[in-house]
Amino acid sequence: MMNFLVKTIANAGALAVAIWLLHDITLTGDSTGKKTLTLIGVALLFGLVNFLVKPVVQLLTLPLFILTLGLITLVVNALMLLLTSWLAEQFDLSFHVEGFWTAVLGGLIISVVSWALNVVLPERD
Repeated sequence: MMNFLVKTIANAGALAVAIWLLHDITLTGDSTGKKTLTLIGVALLFGLVNFLVKPVVQLLTLPLFILTLGLITLVVNALMLLLTSWLAEQFDLSFHVEGFWTAVLGGLIISVVSWALNVVLPERD
């Protein structure tokens, strides 16, 4: 349970950095509290997408992973971010990623920040 909480906080922090750095990734809300709740909801969705969908996509793209020496991971991360954006819209969360290349850059930012936060944050089960 603690590990899930730490990963969700890391995802929320990484998403916040991507939102802050890229103007085509947006999170809107009437107040800071509403934005925070939306960010946590999006982080939960993002974690769910990465847990359920990403392994299947990675398995299907394994030959491309080998062929591109891992660079396909950038595309897979972008697709997971776009899927999260679409799901957020379905759940009426005010989070949106505009365009594939924004998603590629956003996915890269989220990966780096999430990795750094997971190194810093405690990891207990």
